[in-house]
Amino acid sequence: MSSSAASANPPRMRADAVRNRARIVEAAKAIFAEQGLDVPMTEIADRAGVGVGTLYRRFACREDLITAIFEADMTGYAVAAEEALAEPDPWCGLSSLLMRMCEWQAEDRGFSDILLTSIPKLEQVECQRDRIYDAVSALIDRAHASGQIRPDVTAEDVALLLIANAGLVAATQDVAPDAWRRMAALYIASLRAANTEKAPPPPENAVVYEVLRRGRVRVVGSTTLSSRSGSGPA
Repeated sequence: MSSSAASANPPRMRADAVRNRARIVEAAKAIFAEQGLDVPMTEIADRAGVGVGTLYRRFACREDLITAIFEADMTGYAVAAEEALAEPDPWCGLSSLLMRMCEWQAEDRGFSDILLTSIPKLEQVECQRDRIYDAVSALIDRAHASGQIRPDVTAEDVALLLIANAGLVAATQDVAPDAWRRMAALYIASLRAANTEKAPPPPENAVVYEVLRRGRVRVVGSTTLSSRSGSGPA
């Protein structure tokens, strides 16, 4: 068989290799949701009941494992964001999306890391995250145009909300798992145009980038809200 034919028809994995891969994905998805993306790979292997060597045969690096878990989820989140953009009332679309994003963070700390972390190697994940950011930015523009939000609201304010919510979720999830809901509701309500008390200016995008970079540098790459601003054969 020619090399081109072989590459077009890659060999199928053995049944035990398929099972191991599925166990690794299931374990990683659960542990990422509980603890975030910077969990040691050895801990994932232990949860899956496989050796570290087996894990790395199925997923050569952490990025490959993250892609296998989050690519489809991020596509679904991006679709939800664009559906919010289609809402006729800009404030309703924006406020509901921001609350939903905070809820996504509370449900899955791995998603929270992905949302606030740029990983250039994960092109499809990055693309979906940028779709979410674009929908948020467009909703802010529409809400400004309709006079529904304060004139000083920027995309950086959304970044601050997500950073604060991620920290609150991490600090309270084992004792008060719904505490984030009050903070998120109060923060989102403060964006309304009726709140006219002057606020300090938001940090510049470069400053927000640096805050995120420091907080998530252990994961797998540099950070920003949007990428644009064992042994055995199995």
